[in-house]
Amino acid sequence: MSSNRDVAKLSLIQLLPNMLTVTAICAGLTAIRFGLQGNYELAVQLILLAAILDGLDGRLARALGSDSKMGAELDSLADFLNFGVAPGMLLYVWALDDTRSLGWLAVLVYAVCAVTRLARFNVARKTDGESAENAYFMGIPSPAGAILVMLPMYVSFAMDREPILPDALLSIYIAGIGLLMIGRFPVWSFKTTQISQRRVKMFLVGFAAIGAAIAIYTWVALAILSVIYIAAVVWMLPGSRRAMAKDRKPPADG
Repeated sequence: MSSNRDVAKLSLIQLLPNMLTVTAICAGLTAIRFGLQGNYELAVQLILLAAILDGLDGRLARALGSDSKMGAELDSLADFLNFGVAPGMLLYVWALDDTRSLGWLAVLVYAVCAVTRLARFNVARKTDGESAENAYFMGIPSPAGAILVMLPMYVSFAMDREPILPDALLSIYIAGIGLLMIGRFPVWSFKTTQISQRRVKMFLVGFAAIGAAIAIYTWVALAILSVIYIAAVVWMLPGSRRAMAKDRKPPADG
């Protein structure tokens, strides 16, 4: 009998999803650093990079068959840092540090809403077990919340101006986005969207156009896309409620 124990080994490819998650954590932490140093544009870009990586790691793990409980917990912790802590901290040092209590209260509300959303999702996942991806989220997903909460920054960067919103209104906006993340309303998820073969070419052309717009007119494009997303959520809300009622499957928290 061999004294060497059989130890399961993972290839580097199978570790790639967790590597992406760790990279996203580093991006979120570095965003806070650059925000404290006053390099706000780079800080926002790093949070956006973390959101892209968040969209890739889970799907890649399932595609490679390397998803694990550790990976799921790591992803959840990364989401709180990147989308619950970093955006609020960035907005505070950018425009609200002179408001003291009011601005910090808004940041706390936003962060608590983000962590509450993630806790709700983790409890549901452990209680109900792993389930197929749903066509709807319950409330605004945390990566979308992080992107939307930075909308005032996109507008200010595009106009090359100081913060355009009064401190009180900006604080209300930050807290409001946080409340939308824990809302009990269905939000359409792009994860289950399917494109017919006849429309693939048009989809790719549109995707290329959006990518080029973001690369060339970064802040204007991000501001427009954020407004379109908010409008789409409001416009599709009645249909989402009817579809959810027919499906009777609880929306994912994501």
